[in-house]
Amino acid sequence: MNLPKYPLASDEEFMIFEFVSEGPRGLIHKIIQFTPTNLKGLYNLGFGDKDELTGGIDDFAISNNGDSDKVLATVVAALYAFTDKYPDVWVYATGSTRARTRLYRMGISKYYEQVKEDFDMMAEFGGDWEVFRKNTDYDGFLVRRK
Repeated sequence: MNLPKYPLASDEEFMIFEFVSEGPRGLIHKIIQFTPTNLKGLYNLGFGDKDELTGGIDDFAISNNGDSDKVLATVVAALYAFTDKYPDVWVYATGSTRARTRLYRMGISKYYEQVKEDFDMMAEFGGDWEVFRKNTDYDGFLVRRK
């Protein structure tokens, strides 16, 4: 995606990425984490504010820092970096709440023409999977680098 994004820092394995959101609410540290699931070749994408006490992800925090497109572009940049290193994996993502999943779907729909050039994308609804369609309610998303 040709959008402004924040500089990313990652661990050696490209499993954990960190960046800092800048906006009216100040500097907010964010974490993106790719975690293997019990299915071979399937990873979960976790994302949220960095909990300063535990160092973990707070995926229920609501930042409202006025930079959602830049944050989305940064998460997508991490997805590109992760799938550059691990090109044959699938990555699953869903929001911690229905409202957050809806926000993710809206962001994906907004930039879908760009995303589909590099990724195969499936969407989950009620336990079934289909090819992602814009402006359709989903429970989760599954992507793989083309």
